[in-house]
Amino acid sequence: MTKRHLMKRLFLIVLAMGIFVPACVIGLELVREPGSDQVSTLAADSNGQIARGAYLARAGNCMACHTTRGGQEYAGGRAISTPFGNIYSSNITPDKKTGIGTWTSNDFWRAIHNGKSKDGSFLYPAFPYTSYTKVTRADSDAIFAYLRTLTPVAQENRQHELQFPFSQRILLAFWRMLYFSPGAYQEQGNQSPEWNRGAYLVQGLGHCSACHTSRNFLGGSADTAALTGGMIPTLNWYASSLALDAGAARRDWQTKDLADLLKTGVSSKGAVFGPMAEVISGSLQHLSASDINAMAIYLKSIPHVDTIAQSELGEVSKQEEAVLKQGAKLYEKYCAECHKSDGKGAPPGYPPLVGTRSLAARSPINPIRIVLNGGYPPTTKGNPRPYGMPPFAVELNDSEVAAVVSYIRTSWGNKGNMVSPIDVGRFRGAPIE
Repeated sequence: MTKRHLMKRLFLIVLAMGIFVPACVIGLELVREPGSDQVSTLAADSNGQIARGAYLARAGNCMACHTTRGGQEYAGGRAISTPFGNIYSSNITPDKKTGIGTWTSNDFWRAIHNGKSKDGSFLYPAFPYTSYTKVTRADSDAIFAYLRTLTPVAQENRQHELQFPFSQRILLAFWRMLYFSPGAYQEQGNQSPEWNRGAYLVQGLGHCSACHTSRNFLGGSADTAALTGGMIPTLNWYASSLALDAGAARRDWQTKDLADLLKTGVSSKGAVFGPMAEVISGSLQHLSASDINAMAIYLKSIPHVDTIAQSELGEVSKQEEAVLKQGAKLYEKYCAECHKSDGKGAPPGYPPLVGTRSLAARSPINPIRIVLNGGYPPTTKGNPRPYGMPPFAVELNDSEVAAVVSYIRTSWGNKGNMVSPIDVGRFRGAPIE
């Protein structure tokens, strides 16, 4: 065999493998449907199942994504911005032409558990089926029973606006092979019923990892990074780690502190702003006290992971010293009246700045945005008149914002890094929503 013939044969083998392997991946993902043998628990006429489904839909915060501002509930059309383009939520009312009126409970279970639509096509993971796969068949059927009681809304689904090649849905087969492991939650026998309930809600319907886990350039995440915090793509907020670090400022968080924060948006240890405020307003405040307590028990048990910037200023330069002195003066002028000179605040109205994880995280975006734009914790039944923070974007320039944020991030035992005016300038124009 000549060298030319050998090279030609090798080329054909490589070409064949280049076609065969992707075809196998796509084929396997198309037919892979674990849990498809589970029998529907849908009742013919069960008010109890419908009521439970309504509660679970709240727990999953379904309305938040499937309702556009000013639109009809669950009719879809809300743009979900991603690094790859806009994905528009679908109509999940029981309209037979534009919604899920022709779906069966098996079709709905397929979407929840395996991330596939009624026709078998792959769903984009902006729909968090990577978390919802942990939902039980009984809970899936209950949610479906509730959705069937909604008023049908005739509203066509919008086409996604995704860049090539992400617009090619079939290529999700490769993403799924890397980042999706379908399977309902399995209770841990060595843990309490409350812990297991909390884990089920946090890992499943609550889909907390969708925001609180860092993602790579393909939008995938590793189990080892689960709930350790990360930037929320395109929203310009940093979702703090839910794993409490070993620092003394965080060890004193009690289960009640976490439960209060999840239920009302404020606690003696802090308050929530930004996207999390919407989650609490639309979802968590409506959950039962026992479920909120279970979530707090589980979250408090997550192994300590240090995601704080851990800055050791040591001997500061004259320039840094000048910045921190300026920041201290600005803090006393604009912040100390509410947050106090020692940073301990007057909770729950005025949250403490001591030991607040998001203030000292690797990314300074949260404190920068809050100083610039102000904000409110969510309005909840447990905190119907939240105290708000005024915006300082007009009053303070980039250097002044950098100085006061640097002071807060490095004072009272906080171990954040210094912030530069360039950092502030990058986020000054970030969309508020």
